[in-house]
Amino acid sequence: MQQLSPAEREMAGVVLGYPRRSVGRRMSPELVHAYPDETVTETLDRVKTRGHDAETIYTVPVIDRARVLVGVVSLRDLLLADPAASVETITTRPIFAHADDEAETTAQRCVDRGILAMPVTDREHRLVGVLTIDDAVEVIEQARDTDEARAGPREPLEQPYLVASILAITRPHRVAVRPRGVRDPDGERARDLREHPRRDGALALFIPLLTGIGENTGSQAATTVTRALAVDDVAPRDVFRVAAKEMRVGITLGVILGLAGFAVASAMYDTDIGTVIGTTILAVCTMAATVGGIMPPIAKSIGVDPAVFSTPFISTFCDAAGLIIYFSIAKAVLGI
Repeated sequence: MQQLSPAEREMAGVVLGYPRRSVGRRMSPELVHAYPDETVTETLDRVKTRGHDAETIYTVPVIDRARVLVGVVSLRDLLLADPAASVETITTRPIFAHADDEAETTAQRCVDRGILAMPVTDREHRLVGVLTIDDAVEVIEQARDTDEARAGPREPLEQPYLVASILAITRPHRVAVRPRGVRDPDGERARDLREHPRRDGALALFIPLLTGIGENTGSQAATTVTRALAVDDVAPRDVFRVAAKEMRVGITLGVILGLAGFAVASAMYDTDIGTVIGTTILAVCTMAATVGGIMPPIAKSIGVDPAVFSTPFISTFCDAAGLIIYFSIAKAVLGI
């Protein structure tokens, strides 16, 4: 906001005054209007004078002297009409939206009806802006990207990757990793371990959990950074900044999941096992997020598709490295 000019800052303040995800946030307050009682020539003169600063001139909203929307007129009709005719004679009924309407629904209506510029009004029907069809398409594409992201194990970022906070990246969808299950349909293995608590058997029971957490954490990091590369939020030269950010994300995830793992393992066995599981989750999440984050920039720098290269490498690396970390921590804590 500080880098904007006073005029731009004023317009940004108007847009930011509307609720998030409302069409008021996505409209443009820069427009050319017409009055119904003026002539076509007067309106065209205004279009020529103010058109350079307007978002669009192909659809001109028609308002009364109190700025209440009464209709719209197309630039084509203005050019073909009698110059001395009043604008009222060529005005058509408007299809409009209220500024606090939901942006995605309004954008879909704009695209479905092929409206080049949809007037946006306040609740008193006073004109406040226009939603152009290209902005409507952008709203729909962003909503689609968000839906696709939420269908997978990640949460879309609302800010550029490098300026997004760690908490913004560490969304619930990223915390909700999906580890692979242990094949023990009757619970006999777990029951036997509780009755005969051999620590090596208890450690084996948690291997699928830990490798699954590593794979998912790494894949989520790679997916997030790959998308940031695709939209030019990140460049290959930013690999060290990405590594530092993903390391912090991994630590955050590791603390959350590690505490949960410590509590469950301690309740099932003892605090030593819980310490091993919790510490391993912390280490694996940090390692997997860091490796997963740096793979896409590295892949792009060597001319390989990050989406194709990253996932197979991460799955293999995280499985192997995760097991080494796991048993190294177990050996240090349990002395086995």
